[in-house]
Amino acid sequence: MEPPVPEAPLAPVPSASSASPSPTYTDRSTGLVVFGIIEIIGGGLAALMVPFMLLGAFLARKSAVEMPRSSLVMGMLTYGLLAAVLVTLGIGSTMAKRWARALNLILSWIWLIAGILVTVALTAFMPSTFLVGMRAAAEQNPNAGDVPTGVMAVILTFIIVFMAIFLIFLPLAFLLFYRSSNVEETCKHRDAVERWTDRRPLPLIAVALLAACSAVYYVLLGVSTPLFPFFGRYLTGLQGTIAFLLFAIVDAYIAISFFRLKVVGWWVAVIALTLRMISAAITIRHADLAEAYSRMGWSQMQVEAMRSNPMFRGGAFLWWSFAFMVIYMGFLLWLKRYFRPAAPPGYTGFDPAASSDPQLGS
Repeated sequence: MEPPVPEAPLAPVPSASSASPSPTYTDRSTGLVVFGIIEIIGGGLAALMVPFMLLGAFLARKSAVEMPRSSLVMGMLTYGLLAAVLVTLGIGSTMAKRWARALNLILSWIWLIAGILVTVALTAFMPSTFLVGMRAAAEQNPNAGDVPTGVMAVILTFIIVFMAIFLIFLPLAFLLFYRSSNVEETCKHRDAVERWTDRRPLPLIAVALLAACSAVYYVLLGVSTPLFPFFGRYLTGLQGTIAFLLFAIVDAYIAISFFRLKVVGWWVAVIALTLRMISAAITIRHADLAEAYSRMGWSQMQVEAMRSNPMFRGGAFLWWSFAFMVIYMGFLLWLKRYFRPAAPPGYTGFDPAASSDPQLGS
């Protein structure tokens, strides 16, 4: 009689607790809808500014100071483009699209940084600007009487607080929401398809989009308001148009290069911004902005209104624009880490850094 063959032990069945846990997250679909609706409403308000600007320009025809047509056209185009962007991102957010979350994160950063600088500038210049406006109104209507200082202080405080809420606290809320890992996971599960915003680091996408918008903006300025600061003087007319179009081409090249992760685009961006900063600083110190606008056909009344505005005295507004460029330069220098030189021909070695992050190629 043959001895019994021992049975092979059964492999233990892994329990639910021993299996690798699947990543868990809190669904933020409701928040995506809420923030998306806020953006859509904001886009609608921006679109309403277009007919309001037309109405204001029509009413201004009866006053002494009429809005220049170039400023009217640029303002309408800016509000129209802003409306289109906000509505598109709002719809994408309500649908939990990956690209909408990424672009909203970029927009929130730009909105917050610009909002802080604008709020500081308004706090510095608005009291004097408001005072000049009240004096001009009193001269036109002597019987109206002076506004008490306390009332003026309350009005200015209300305006500054409202602008701070819109320019700082609202973009900060957007930033904190869209950078949440729960929001990211919600979009990944509801939008399982890889999007173009997943293939590049978001800071590079931000620069590419800024450069693309700048190229379009320069083209519009070259056509509508050809006033270009150039190393101590303002180029107007055909010269200003050519200068704007050349820089539009440069920015378009920068946008394409950053999308393609070409390090030459980074060098072009740094060199071009350096030249713009030097040119702007020299021009602000030595050129007369009001005189340049008078050469463009502005009336004497419009030029005097600009001269009386404290924001344009001593190039104050332009110096704040220069501060934007300084911050942007620091951001560009920080982005150098995303660019690595291409591997030499015939190189077959293993690059741990490249394999760890497939997005950061040469």
